[in-house]
Amino acid sequence: MPIGSVTRGTTGTNRLRRIDRWIAALPPVRGAAAPLVVDLGFGASATTTLELHQRLTKVNPRVEVVGIEIDPARVAAAVPFERPGVSFRVGGFEVPLTGDRRAHVIRALNVLRQYDEREVVGQWRRMTSRLQSGGVLVEGTCSELGRVASWVDVAAHGPVSLTISLRLTDLDSPSVAAERLPKILIHRNVPGEGVHRLLLDLDRNWRFSAALAAYGARQRWIATVNGLIADGWPVLGTRSRWRLGELTVQWHSVEPIDFRWS
Repeated sequence: MPIGSVTRGTTGTNRLRRIDRWIAALPPVRGAAAPLVVDLGFGASATTTLELHQRLTKVNPRVEVVGIEIDPARVAAAVPFERPGVSFRVGGFEVPLTGDRRAHVIRALNVLRQYDEREVVGQWRRMTSRLQSGGVLVEGTCSELGRVASWVDVAAHGPVSLTISLRLTDLDSPSVAAERLPKILIHRNVPGEGVHRLLLDLDRNWRFSAALAAYGARQRWIATVNGLIADGWPVLGTRSRWRLGELTVQWHSVEPIDFRWS
């Protein structure tokens, strides 16, 4: 039996573009001969699964994407859109794949949002057990239009990083990401928690870099990220990622104080 509950199924064109762009740069996608990517909980239409395949084939033409949904009616509606490299099936967090196949990447966006925080680690462990060696689970959430997103990269040994991705045009305050943090962190934006400190420092550096807005929002964001590095935050990535409105930090810096992987 599929493991999980039926979600609202909210989806939309280009909603997950920021996450797709991130996945397209992951080593398992670029390095594998024929990477297998799972879109877990694709929702009420096949849109996000088809978009994911289209974007990933630009970096690896042999990628295969499997859309998995727990609602049989949604899968039935998606099956007519199957094409070479794209298929759909019924399933949940157990990530059912043909035979003994395992995924190189599992994307699970806006799936765990409705669950209790105490269930998250168990489902992370369940999903990562279905990964290839070196595979990645990308789990998080985003706004309805995809302009605010955040996600955690999770490997077999546990979470690795947190990424916040924002549309910089007309951005008032980076802490708007607090509303779209992954389930494991969304209730942790309180004093004493790492993610709370991160958002405070992010806003402070954004305000401090306001003068650079004259040169564009990207330059202001890059200066903001450099300010975080100067503050001692373990920031990952390079300017090429920061220019996209991304900020990635090592997981340990935002890990909940009572977090346990095992």
